[in-house]
Amino acid sequence: MSAVMTTGPLASAEAVLELLREWEDAGWLRGVDRALVRFLHEQAPAASPLALLLAALASHQVGRGHVCLELDALLQAPDATLSLPPEGEPGSRPPPRPSSVLQGVSAAKVAEALQGSGLAGPGEAGGTPLVYTGEQVYLRRYWESERRIGQAIRARLADREAWQGALDEQAARDWLDHLFGPPAEATTDPDWQRLACALAAGSGFSVITGGPGTGKTTTVLRLLALLQGLQGPEDPLRIRLAAPTGKAAARLNASVSGALDRLGLDQLPDGDALRRNLPAEVVTVHRLLGARPDTRHFRHGARNPLAVDVLVVDEASMIDLELMASLVEAVPRTARLILLGDRDQLASVEAGAVLGELCHRAGGGHYTPSTAQWLEAVTGMAVPEAMQDAAGQALDQHIVMLRESHRFGADSGIGRLAAAVNSGEALNAPDGDDAVLQKVLAGPEDPALVTLAVDGRADTLEGEAVGYAGYLEGLRAARPAPAAPRAAWEDWARDVLAAHGRFQLLCAVRRGPWGLETLNRRIAAALQARGLLEGDAGRIDGQWVEGRPVIVTRNDYALGLINGDIGIALAVPAWLARGEPEAGADNGDAPVLRVAFLAAGDGGRVRWVLPNRLEAIETAFALTVHKAQGSEFEHVALVLPEADSPILTRELAYTAITRASRWFSLLEPRAGTLAAASQRQIRRSGGLRQWLRDSP
Repeated sequence: MSAVMTTGPLASAEAVLELLREWEDAGWLRGVDRALVRFLHEQAPAASPLALLLAALASHQVGRGHVCLELDALLQAPDATLSLPPEGEPGSRPPPRPSSVLQGVSAAKVAEALQGSGLAGPGEAGGTPLVYTGEQVYLRRYWESERRIGQAIRARLADREAWQGALDEQAARDWLDHLFGPPAEATTDPDWQRLACALAAGSGFSVITGGPGTGKTTTVLRLLALLQGLQGPEDPLRIRLAAPTGKAAARLNASVSGALDRLGLDQLPDGDALRRNLPAEVVTVHRLLGARPDTRHFRHGARNPLAVDVLVVDEASMIDLELMASLVEAVPRTARLILLGDRDQLASVEAGAVLGELCHRAGGGHYTPSTAQWLEAVTGMAVPEAMQDAAGQALDQHIVMLRESHRFGADSGIGRLAAAVNSGEALNAPDGDDAVLQKVLAGPEDPALVTLAVDGRADTLEGEAVGYAGYLEGLRAARPAPAAPRAAWEDWARDVLAAHGRFQLLCAVRRGPWGLETLNRRIAAALQARGLLEGDAGRIDGQWVEGRPVIVTRNDYALGLINGDIGIALAVPAWLARGEPEAGADNGDAPVLRVAFLAAGDGGRVRWVLPNRLEAIETAFALTVHKAQGSEFEHVALVLPEADSPILTRELAYTAITRASRWFSLLEPRAGTLAAASQRQIRRSGGLRQWLRDSP
């Protein structure tokens, strides 16, 4: 049986390339996907057309965040698996859809095409650009990254007994009593923060997951105090804190500083030394690993591990597969690796959903009786029977889910809305989308006020744009005198950045009337109409004017900027722009524009950047929900598109809602869009669970 079709798009390699060109023109495929197939055809001209098509689809899936192409799903529902848009308007002539191209293609034909192509082989054999497992097709580098993560974590899981054996259980319990107070008697609801500290202290690898306000930062600081207390002040542990983006690092920096003040360490044994030995600086993961400019490689890795005893990584849901592979290999086996994050948030923009795969069973606990007994001995608290499982997997014993939100109470509108979206149930009730939403949002007034606007009119959107007026008004009113000290200018820039960060408009899509590009222009026009912004709103993306906020879209190690960092263009004195320490005789020179960024992990120092040096930036009046991950704003306004789309998912809506700390506004051009999104979940394809399922 031959895997080569005699007619149609799979008749020849040339026919496949033409099909891919049509798909690219229709926006169904990226240019890089087609370019890969052209390269593979040149390298292996005898490869069958079906094998070339599968290579393109595997690359396409990577572009959508998947690690691999799931073959069973592809053959059963090609269009849905590839997340193609629905059929076009009647009378239009779209290119052939995958469902028609793959009609009649069986699993046996796929296997024959791949095995005889010279392009695909088993992962362990190496040498082929594709890896074929029998169930999935990978681009090799993603299979390698998944393997590296799986092997590194498996090795850490195997060390669990050694870590627990090295822990002084009575001393650990005494320190937990210092940090949390004695455990309450006869309670049926344990303190999961206390259990998380104990579990992580007795392991070389642990994950602490939970929604906003569940106390992940406070928990990990208590954990670090516990570990330093057990270590003693004479030989302190080398502890590092990291986050994926500059914004997330800056936010964790602020959280750590506030939480340290609330812990009351001065009342603990050797409290002064304990406080000195706890880390106060957070760096980006790229900076921690020593990113090498213009490559995917890092200075630290398996052969040159990090000099740490404990590494804590926050917002781990944002870390993609390749970065996580580099991270886990760079942490020495003798050090503890602790991941923090919300498993329900959107995964990374790049391929992989590592935290989601690690935590997919976290809600049920699945602690074995031996783990439950050990935890009770160390914490004095019993693990609920419902959370115990005699058949619990090795990975389950290293994961704790925090369950009580201290930011959003039971009566909080934002908390209720986030929970309803996350469950997918309340918004799908039979009495109509608007009625159900209003019930979810109705409740006692509290600081977490929620507003709902089912209205697509321009004036509604522009009314939300005034949320940016505050930082622009403050920018002008508080501007220092030209000869003011450098510190005054840096304080001013920090205040402007903080004021801008109090409100953020988020959108789900980039294009269209409710997409990122249009919204940025409309907001700029609304602000210009109020006299708060200069320039041409239609050219805001290519025009530097004071007050323009920008987001970095690609790491720039030469400038010390990381993907996700936000800066604002500010007019500053020429002497400050030149880097001089203070104003000189020429302080009357005309001001010049510089973009102010807050340098994460650098003591809150302001970094002034020449606009022309910023190559990969976008205007940031509106941000996509993905780009807002790791951030928190007092007020978030989410704008959903009018047309339904596969990218409108439960995870996207939940992430947007939980970026707000006090107010959340929803703008729906078409009522029911949020309810529909809550019924659609992301499932990123990958095999990490298989690597870890049979861990010792």
